[in-house]
Amino acid sequence: MTLLTTPLDALHRELGAKMVPFAGYDMPVQYPTGIIKEHLHTRAAAGLFDVSHMGQVIIEGPGAAAVLESLVPVDIEALGIHRQTYALFTNERGGVLDDLIITRWSAQKFFLVVNAGCKVQDIAHLESHLRGQELTVLHEQALLALQGPTARQVMRTLCPQAAELVFMQGCPASIDGVDVYVTCSGYTGEDGFEISVPAGHAGTLARQLLRAPGVQPIGLGARDSLRLEAGLCLYGHELAPDIDPVQAGLLWSISKTRRADGDRPGGFPGADVIYRRIAEGVSRRRVGLVVEGKRPVREGQAVMDAQGRQVGAVCSACFGASVGGPIAMAYIERTLGEPGTALSVDVRGTQVPVTVTRMPFTPQRYYRG
Repeated sequence: MTLLTTPLDALHRELGAKMVPFAGYDMPVQYPTGIIKEHLHTRAAAGLFDVSHMGQVIIEGPGAAAVLESLVPVDIEALGIHRQTYALFTNERGGVLDDLIITRWSAQKFFLVVNAGCKVQDIAHLESHLRGQELTVLHEQALLALQGPTARQVMRTLCPQAAELVFMQGCPASIDGVDVYVTCSGYTGEDGFEISVPAGHAGTLARQLLRAPGVQPIGLGARDSLRLEAGLCLYGHELAPDIDPVQAGLLWSISKTRRADGDRPGGFPGADVIYRRIAEGVSRRRVGLVVEGKRPVREGQAVMDAQGRQVGAVCSACFGASVGGPIAMAYIERTLGEPGTALSVDVRGTQVPVTVTRMPFTPQRYYRG
């Protein structure tokens, strides 16, 4: 199978990136400094990520907000202009087809960013529910993410208008005469920005950002460890068609107006199933695990209780460079999900002690003004 490439492919290779297949793309997993240093640099200064493999989509036309509300449990009608919301595409069983970010550009025009591995099915899902609205896939747009505590200082020099944004807000802007769309968002738990830029200008902008003081290129490896420390879900790990928002600990992503006792209840796939699970509870839940010692645990390994009974499974794991040790997320029996509960993970027959902990593992530092 031939892998797709992003507009920054040549730059990644020039910078010495180790390239790996990911969601059908040839992507940089790390640069010569390595994942741990890249992770720590993003927490201390600013990291530049190529996320051009993500899907960028515009839906516009009369009734566009209603179409989106028929697919996600979010109060789209109340979303302000140039404001963003996290959303979930749900299925009829209450499970998750994908998670995405929706930004309102105007009364009936919305900008969506969906996951790379799901974008083909997401676009088909959206198209099957259109009722005269127009859907445009932005094939010629790249997407760059600048993340970290000094990212705002960099943007203040490069694009002062964007530097005034607060978390989950966006704006159209111009950088050196190139029209871009900038949002204050990201996937690291840090303050930062995502920049949608025409593909033909992506390399120039990326090089300009990398020349700024304190900015270094960061690969997918550190992106994953950063998001895990921040307690953020990854589709295919914490989210899947058989995992509902209640199990995933994402009840906050269901707007109050769209809940069973809200002003506009239901209307999205699986609503009744989700409402029932909210009312009755679920048998398993997503939790954070701190691993005792330095031995790592892996996705798919069994989580055991004190009696040696399997009570769940690891869904994501990594070395938490900011935490200073191995961490993981897992789905376990709900009754064992209280912070401080002692469990273990079966690592090739050895029981590695773990403790249930609150997430995020490291504080989120989004800029809210």
